[in-house]
Amino acid sequence: MSHTLYGAPLSLYSGKARAYLDWKGVNYREVLSTPDIYTNVIIPNVGRPVIPVVQTADGDILQDTTLIIDHFEQFEGGPSVYPETPRQNFASLLLEVFGDEWLVIPAMHYRWNYNEEWVYGEFGKTALPDGTPEEQYAIGKERGQTFRGFVPMLGVNEQTIPAIEASYEALLADLNAHFTVHPFLFGTRPSIGDFGLIGPLYAHLWRDPASGQIMDRIAPRVSAWVKRMVEVAAPQSGDFLPEDEVPETLLPVLRRMTSEQLPYLQRVAGMLNDWVAANDDSKPPRAVGMAEFTVEGVNGQRIATPFSLWMLQRALDYRAGLNAEDKTACDRLLSEIDGEAFSHFTMPRLNFDAHVLTLA
Repeated sequence: MSHTLYGAPLSLYSGKARAYLDWKGVNYREVLSTPDIYTNVIIPNVGRPVIPVVQTADGDILQDTTLIIDHFEQFEGGPSVYPETPRQNFASLLLEVFGDEWLVIPAMHYRWNYNEEWVYGEFGKTALPDGTPEEQYAIGKERGQTFRGFVPMLGVNEQTIPAIEASYEALLADLNAHFTVHPFLFGTRPSIGDFGLIGPLYAHLWRDPASGQIMDRIAPRVSAWVKRMVEVAAPQSGDFLPEDEVPETLLPVLRRMTSEQLPYLQRVAGMLNDWVAANDDSKPPRAVGMAEFTVEGVNGQRIATPFSLWMLQRALDYRAGLNAEDKTACDRLLSEIDGEAFSHFTMPRLNFDAHVLTLA
């Protein structure tokens, strides 16, 4: 029996899950998440309309791409997307956080400020697969307004847009330089970091036509990496670089994370600490307010999500569980990327289980 992926072509996180399942060689079928699928499958099992969702051959429901990946890493066997060496694995986990939780900012900006009319048609193809283009556009525009409304909550506005674009174009340049030398982040095998980046860089920033043209023009090597990730030529192939090498070409990307995302995560952690002190509930809200962030010297505010801290906690837990020698190797990496603050990051402990984020 095969597994089932409920997703959609325009979905950021469906892109991440699909790329992983294809590389891992998992026997699965993809089912478009139409309104009937939301009503009859997703909401009854997950409690809210969210994709992707995987139903395993045994009937288990998996929601959240990281949990989906970890499930198949455990039960499918074969080469892992998690490097075995400390620096590579730690860097890869940090880059998953960067892709999943930070690059959603440029992804949503370019989608809704460069590709809006096209995206309404894409929403319509999901909501009404058999409709005419006019019918699809009409229902797509109706349903897409909810997602359009998320854009300001991510800190995207007239003041921040020039900085967001400058940061994104600089990131593309850095990644283009890296992929000129290496097929993937850490060699010839994709890592969990690659899968963190592929969601936004494929489903929004490459697949959406206007932003795809920008990527092709500025960073053709990144476009080529996207194609390698989503058009898997040889499942479970490739190797990570020897001797735990984190390529010099990746350091600018990691420094961008520590300069932009790390201070924001510290603020969210402080806000969650305050929330915990004032509340007895073991289930934190999906947001604890709006947190300040800075990109290219421009300040903004975006929604403060405890789930981002759970994602970061995975990387911090990995580092904390290392022996002294391996932890020192990771700390040298943090020093190289101006990320020493990760080594003493404090926050309430979080669990993500049964599709719910709770305090440990």
